Amino acid sequence: MFTDATEIRRRLDEVDYLADEGTASALFFALTLGRPLLLEGEPGVGKTAAAKALARMLGTPLIRLQCYEGLTASESLYEWNHQRQLLAIRLAESRHERLGDADLFTEEFLQERPILQAVRHAGPAPAVLLIDEIDRADDEFEALLFEFLGEASVTIPELGTFTATRRPLVVLTSNRSRELHDALRRRCLYHWIDFPTAERAVRILRRTVPGANEPLIRSATTFVGRVRELDLDKAPGMAETIDWVSALSALGATDLVRDDVVRTLVAIAKTPDDRVTIADAFHEFGHDHESTG
Repeated sequence: MFTDATEIRRRLDEVDYLADEGTASALFFALTLGRPLLLEGEPGVGKTAAAKALARMLGTPLIRLQCYEGLTASESLYEWNHQRQLLAIRLAESRHERLGDADLFTEEFLQERPILQAVRHAGPAPAVLLIDEIDRADDEFEALLFEFLGEASVTIPELGTFTATRRPLVVLTSNRSRELHDALRRRCLYHWIDFPTAERAVRILRRTVPGANEPLIRSATTFVGRVRELDLDKAPGMAETIDWVSALSALGATDLVRDDVVRTLVAIAKTPDDRVTIADAFHEFGHDHESTG
């Protein structure tokens, strides 16, 4: 479908995702080789956004599975519609008929969850399946994925094995809150997404906050870069930076001023301690900014 990573980068740019060379290359190989792609990185670096942009670029549905502790097969693969089964049993009883398992466990009563939905997607292009924050799920859930990641298949004991006619494009994301199983990593290509460079962050902000002027964008980018070096509970990612510059722009700010920064900390500081730390950091940054302005 694509000749190289440069074409991927250009096409992602067209759907407003400014990928670096490494991310574009990882997506190119995932597409070319038909392999799942595991994206890791700090929260807010654009892992989820990459999967969404991939679906927009290809013009195909994005199917999202948000992971959490205790996620089960019935919530991620498939489950049976017990209410419909019960209604079918009562209807059969009213007719003095008897239904067996073969009558109740058919596709008529099957409810597709995200993974089976991706396997059975019948569109002209494969669906993009986003398995988001896999590190939040349990080890048991990882084991449920092995067949699907390796063979693009889901086995339902009552019906057999469903194998995708068009292998889904699978993107898994992880914030590394825990280590993932080696067996899962072996089934995936891998890429680490880092925080964007200052220059790429400026380009992203120009695109996403068109109302902000250049001095504000550059000052905010420089300050966020310094903030990420501090001992914070939650370092601001690109998503927080976009929110912050949007908030500053909504105030009519054209550069960083302490009062505006304090008023908009709601967008960039995620804990009370971080709020104090960031405000103190701007006091020092403001002096440096004034001396070079």
